[in-house]
Amino acid sequence: MTAVENASRSIAALLEVLDLDDSEARTTEDIFTGVSHPMPTGRVYGGQVLAQSLIAAERTLPEDRIVHSMHGYFLRPGDATEGITFAVDRIHDGRSFSTRRSQAYQGGVPIFSMIASFQDEDPGLEHAQGLPEGIPDPDEVPSDDELIGAVHPITGRLLAERPADIRHISGPLFLEVHGERVPQQAVWMRMRAPLPDDPRLHRAALAYLSDMTIQESILRRHGVTWQTPGLKVASLDHAMWWHRFGRVDEWMLYVQESPNARGGRGLAQGRIHSRDGELLASVAQEVMVRVPQL
Repeated sequence: MTAVENASRSIAALLEVLDLDDSEARTTEDIFTGVSHPMPTGRVYGGQVLAQSLIAAERTLPEDRIVHSMHGYFLRPGDATEGITFAVDRIHDGRSFSTRRSQAYQGGVPIFSMIASFQDEDPGLEHAQGLPEGIPDPDEVPSDDELIGAVHPITGRLLAERPADIRHISGPLFLEVHGERVPQQAVWMRMRAPLPDDPRLHRAALAYLSDMTIQESILRRHGVTWQTPGLKVASLDHAMWWHRFGRVDEWMLYVQESPNARGGRGLAQGRIHSRDGELLASVAQEVMVRVPQL
């Protein structure tokens, strides 16, 4: 299969996952169902359920009311072989803002719970943090895909099948930690092939990408690679703020840092910029990190 064919297939799979079914919705309940990516680990990718929960909430709102923030908790590991049910509560609808709660269920128990706020576009004060200096162009940074033949077969399959092209400026953490042990990194990312123009789809896909690599600012500080024997990493919660619209099929820079790690948990923060420097979104996540020798 050619690179172009693989890119098209991975994006088609992503669009299928994000296309929720509302046939179970009732007059008094907003119920949606979805499927998961097949995962070699058997666990649902967190960014997937983030994006699906957001799409479910948006199905209950007019198109001109746009998500600006979400806060969610990963409650249980999801089973990638099973479907997911999403229940949405219409908590509040005001003149400018709406609030929704989305909960994702498998086997009758919640695996993820999210509350999100939506707003009409309004004029106001504006400023934004810019790109850090000295960042190389994405064309100058090797793609993680170059490691597919060198890593564990499960990791290689994950790299080959994910819909995003990811490029670590300081080098990926699959085999070794390059450079200094610092609690920050930056990665270029974009979807492998063009997506439809629907802005809601791009915002959901940005949530999908926001859970990818952000945990690594914690690992890099301690020289820990993904292949460390016995390493256990799990996202505990996730917060995201959308500032400006950006297409996820164009290059974006994800700047990540970890201000703290303690008690088997680490805090990771991130800023997502367009290639020309606009600040698109901010992200924060607390992560469980267990390293056997520590």
